[in-house]
Amino acid sequence: MSKFSAGIIAVVFTTCLCASVTAQDPKGKSLPGTELLTLEGDIASHLVEGVDRFLLRELESSISNRSKFWQRDFSSHAAYSKSIAKNRLHLEHQVGVRDARANDTEPRLQSTLSRSSLVGRSENYEIHAVSWAAFGDVEARGLLLEPKGTSVLAHVIAIPDCDILPEQLVGLLPGVPLEAQYARRLAENGCRVLVPLLVNRQEKLPHLSNREWLYRSAFELGRGLVAYEIQEVLAAVDWFARDAGENAQIGVFGWSEGGLISLYAGALDDRIDAIGVSGYFDSRQNIWNEPIDRNIFGLLEQFGDAELASMVAPRALIIEACAAAEADILGGRGAPAKIVTPAVERVREEIKRARELTVGLAPPATITLVESGEGRGLPGSSEALTAFLKALGISTPLKDIGNAPENLLGHFDPANRHQDLVHQLDRHSQFLLRESHYVRREKTMSKFDFSSVDAYEKSAEPMRKFFYEEVIGRFDNVVLPFKPRTRMVQETNEWTMYEVVLDVYPDVIAYGLLLVPNDLKPGERRPVVVCQHGLEGRPQDTIGKPGFQFYSAFSSRLAERGFITFAPQNLYIFTDRFRSLQRKANTLKKSLFSIITPQHQQIVDWLQTLDFVDPQRIGFYGLSYGGKTAMRVPALVPDYCLSICSADFNEWVDKNASTRNPRTYANTGEYEIFEFDLGSTFNYAEMAALIAPRPFMVERGHQDGVADDWTVAYEYAKVLNLYAAGLKLPERTEIEFFDGPHSIHGKGTFSFLHRHLQWPEPISK
Repeated sequence: MSKFSAGIIAVVFTTCLCASVTAQDPKGKSLPGTELLTLEGDIASHLVEGVDRFLLRELESSISNRSKFWQRDFSSHAAYSKSIAKNRLHLEHQVGVRDARANDTEPRLQSTLSRSSLVGRSENYEIHAVSWAAFGDVEARGLLLEPKGTSVLAHVIAIPDCDILPEQLVGLLPGVPLEAQYARRLAENGCRVLVPLLVNRQEKLPHLSNREWLYRSAFELGRGLVAYEIQEVLAAVDWFARDAGENAQIGVFGWSEGGLISLYAGALDDRIDAIGVSGYFDSRQNIWNEPIDRNIFGLLEQFGDAELASMVAPRALIIEACAAAEADILGGRGAPAKIVTPAVERVREEIKRARELTVGLAPPATITLVESGEGRGLPGSSEALTAFLKALGISTPLKDIGNAPENLLGHFDPANRHQDLVHQLDRHSQFLLRESHYVRREKTMSKFDFSSVDAYEKSAEPMRKFFYEEVIGRFDNVVLPFKPRTRMVQETNEWTMYEVVLDVYPDVIAYGLLLVPNDLKPGERRPVVVCQHGLEGRPQDTIGKPGFQFYSAFSSRLAERGFITFAPQNLYIFTDRFRSLQRKANTLKKSLFSIITPQHQQIVDWLQTLDFVDPQRIGFYGLSYGGKTAMRVPALVPDYCLSICSADFNEWVDKNASTRNPRTYANTGEYEIFEFDLGSTFNYAEMAALIAPRPFMVERGHQDGVADDWTVAYEYAKVLNLYAAGLKLPERTEIEFFDGPHSIHGKGTFSFLHRHLQWPEPISK
């Protein structure tokens, strides 16, 4: 059973169970030492709404918080460039511009025995179909407009929007108004112009675009489609710089998606003398609502468009406020999103901020704003191109638009060229995936000291810190006092159940169900099992009739065995509502688990204060998305003395990044599932290394559609080797395979809990 199917069933069951719990709420008693819980309605919905408010506040405050990451030196242009070098390296890393570019990036003419590379010409320039080596085995492709009979005045990369073909931008194919064909206009004014092809937003799969499909794998591997396209542009800059020498004037001008690429390329590479950003420059505070292929983990922690503009300084930046390539992406398999034309008022405000960031630079930063059609006109206006050419040292008046170039395309199929580009970019990500095990072995596993258990635990601490701060994302906000609110909601012959709400951060609560066995003796302290639901689940789902679907009532069954149990409500509920939380958090270098982890820490801290809980014996057991939690939260919350991952453990990076694995998330609707750069940092074996030397177990059904048995066994073999060969503690880990589906089996895992939580296993249970 897939996680998605499991979630749908959980919603149906939860509706019935919530009604029965409400009907059994006659007493309204609170747990001794706590306030009475009076919160009404759907507490899970309250929880998600509160986290949303919290993240929106964090997004708003990110602008003022960025200053601590910058130490600008305005004493000279050279000093300024040196002072922001660390910021440039950080941007490069977070965007994912990490792959070495090709040594020889000179374009190759694309011709065959029957077809010339010459696809168009005018009296002033020729148009050739070209490709150029970019990085790995990836070849960028597009058109080269080469001036005829005159010296080249400047070298320009003219980047179209992703849904515009290079042939449209130069006038060989219809689709772009004459006045907006800025690539050919630049060629008509003496520039050598290279026009790259970008990946389009057409569907790769139903309701999933080519761009998002490529982004998913790349993001998991510490890259991104934006990074790949920036690399293609910078490879062209490499050629321009080598071919024309030190005095070459190099410019990049892009519209809409091309404007994004142009801005980032200009911020990263100071060889670019003039940068034109058309129909894109804006406040990025709502980037979480833009196409997800623009997602850059941690962008807003240090950078908005104003900060990127400050990195262009003192070079020339021409910003054209004009209509963007607007889109309303409904989602479905992919993430819903919108592309809107930046309001000219916001463009002005962001430019104002950029200028304020560079006050003191002498001469001042050159940021020119051109408002085309009051901010909603066509891109590539005469005023914008005039300013751009002037920044490249071309002061002659802009020529009027010339005659359309002669079309020599012949039989031309842009679909095949685009398909080849998509294939090469995917192939590069798949190569990175195959290499990722060796990267993690060097960057992560080599840092652990196996000379003794004490040495191991000490060596794990900096890795745990790195995992929390750089991979999961950690909020530095002060955690609030618990202020526990509880109310009894159900009582059986064997246990009593309480709803529990705790404060975590302002507007952020932890919520769950506490089951206390009725046979507790005065002064007795018992172990606790925290039982975590899966996707679209609720705590109530873990308490139903024994054998129900995948949860098998494991919270109540364990309570009947004498354990105290606590079933928390995690954030992954209400489909796009929670997925938008992941998108908001990602921009801040955070994730869902940046909230879930402190919620669990608060839960454990509170449980440890209860006089009937043994604070040293609190274990974690999660199913499906709860199994995902079992890999991350206990790795970061050492107060969990053990962890059981059920119906989730597998070769996680492959499941996310592979486009070949039939179980891959690359093709499904869980668009929030991808986590930045796990490929080179932490797969499930590396996460388990942060749980070790505490006991760790995997529960796996042969018919579970989450993964195939052999991928589970492959990843678990690394864990077994760590415990048995590395730590010499083979008894602290095990895996149970059972003939069943995506569900709690509750056999070997229950015995594991009894053994390691030191609670006698009842014969009759």
